[in-house]
Amino acid sequence: MSYPSLPLSSKIDRQMKLCLRAKNRSIWVGIMVGWLGWLLPGMVLSSSAAERIYVSYSVLERSVSVKSLETYAKQGKIVDEDLAVYAQYANPKELEQLRNVLTSKADVDAVAVSQFLYSPQGVNLLKRFGQVIQPESRQSESNYKAIRAALIGAAVDKEGLTLLNFLRKFPTRGLRVDVERGLEIASTLEKLVNQTRRATAVIIEQSTVERGGEGAIAPKLTEDLRSRGPFRWKKQSLEPLLIDPNLQSTPSSPSRDNNQSLPTKTSTPGRQIQVDIYFPELNQAQLPKKLPVIVISHGLGSDRTAFAYLAQHLASYGFAVLVPEHPGSNTKQFEALLRGVASEVAEPSEFIDRPLDITAVLNNIELRAKSDPSFLGRLNLQQVGVIGQSFGGYTALALGGAPINMLELESGCQDLENTLNLSLLLQCRAFDLKKIKNQTEINLHDSRVKAVIALNPFTSKVFGQTSLNQIKIPTMIVSGNGDTVAPALLEQIQPFTELSIPNKYLILAEGGTHFSFVSGGSQGGVTVTLPPELAGPNPATARRYVNALSVAFFKTYLENKLVYQNYLSATYANDISENALPVSLVRSLTPNQLTQVLESEKNAPVASLSQSRKSDGGSQNPGEGIEN
Repeated sequence: MSYPSLPLSSKIDRQMKLCLRAKNRSIWVGIMVGWLGWLLPGMVLSSSAAERIYVSYSVLERSVSVKSLETYAKQGKIVDEDLAVYAQYANPKELEQLRNVLTSKADVDAVAVSQFLYSPQGVNLLKRFGQVIQPESRQSESNYKAIRAALIGAAVDKEGLTLLNFLRKFPTRGLRVDVERGLEIASTLEKLVNQTRRATAVIIEQSTVERGGEGAIAPKLTEDLRSRGPFRWKKQSLEPLLIDPNLQSTPSSPSRDNNQSLPTKTSTPGRQIQVDIYFPELNQAQLPKKLPVIVISHGLGSDRTAFAYLAQHLASYGFAVLVPEHPGSNTKQFEALLRGVASEVAEPSEFIDRPLDITAVLNNIELRAKSDPSFLGRLNLQQVGVIGQSFGGYTALALGGAPINMLELESGCQDLENTLNLSLLLQCRAFDLKKIKNQTEINLHDSRVKAVIALNPFTSKVFGQTSLNQIKIPTMIVSGNGDTVAPALLEQIQPFTELSIPNKYLILAEGGTHFSFVSGGSQGGVTVTLPPELAGPNPATARRYVNALSVAFFKTYLENKLVYQNYLSATYANDISENALPVSLVRSLTPNQLTQVLESEKNAPVASLSQSRKSDGGSQNPGEGIEN
């Protein structure tokens, strides 16, 4: 594909080339549409619409008409001189990608878009985008409102939510893209990616060291814990439990430490919890005195079917598995948000209610065990394990002894508009709990819980080091270094180094995402499969890892069968690791081992025009040597 040779100002041409050398040859095309394109997956109409896009970098600015982009998107023709300026820095493949980005339609409901963008999390995301995408007037306070109006307007329109339609619906005649700010954000993201990559290398190296010290462990490993265990299982669904907000625990079995601080209320009044129980089917010869109990806590916007695969696997190894559904942060709550019935995907009270849901379920089962033949004498409710994913990972760690840390939230939630850690948009909602109870910590520890596994948890601000240090039971943290919701380095790897317990384990799946360990579950009897972009590479492999390592972990720390501790080793993780999704296990990782990783990128400069000129041998004066 060829383009007309157009006369350009040598000054502008020189500046464009300097920016090009600062990053890559498609920077201007990429910046022009990339930041806008990011809005499509995320998801007050106006009669006006953007006619031109102004792409600015420091004191430089060029523009392109929305009409010329529309012509190019529909016909593949560049008929506008301004668009040709950008086109000369891109190859045909990149230009074709531009056409796709402009016309690709996001399959979203207009009401859903509207409800999400008016939620606290939606507003925070819009403000973040508003640093780069601005109305012509540059009125920063209204940036996010203009973006929201354009998104909703495009979603309502019959052509749907596309980037091109977003531009048409932008409620000012001009739309500005701040390249300099965009590059700063991109540079910050690049630092985090590089730090995570280097932290991964440190973990792999540490795992190799640990394998060398484990010696002849491998010959003792005779079971393949990825395969189903020896027992069949059956599922029982209880009638929804109505939580009594005045009942903290059963008189016969206190669930909390005597010196523990409690929130003002135990749970939201009238809260109903659905629970599935998976029982192993054992004959009398195989039946232990009491079955150890494991509770699985699902993530935000999910339900109790998301980890049915894990519940079945654990039951096949002789565990009784309780799978409750958290009514304030499940699929139904998310659907209520999209219908406009709820104001956000999870109220701040969920940070208290979720752990207390599990405490209430354990209390209820204790009461049933006194009279119900299905439970009578079958369950050991003083030896409980909890495993949870994302918000469920938080739930597991809270029950394991980490209190909500109000001081950490207060200091760490002041600048959400400049964070790339999406999990903070949820974590920082917990700070509103201060209105419920004015205390520095909210402790939700249940002393019946003796071991916890947290998959992709968020921890950095809702807990912090002070709270994580209060966990005194065996803990496993499972992470994927491709997690873009709760970044592995910030939310799992660093927090792992802050645990002070001897029996701790960090599992890292290279390429694993926030949802790698989640099954799609089912809705209305229909099996739901997660999109590949969410599930990441080889989710079936990721689930096999969780199956095997959770069996070994709970066999060791709930049943006290120490032979299974051999499976909680770098050697075993290496043995079951698959090339498509490599996994590493470490038992030891110190803050000092990560210091070099963090410091190496901490002071790396953000790319700017003046810096690129200096490295290119030019003057540091932005105007020096440029023709007028």
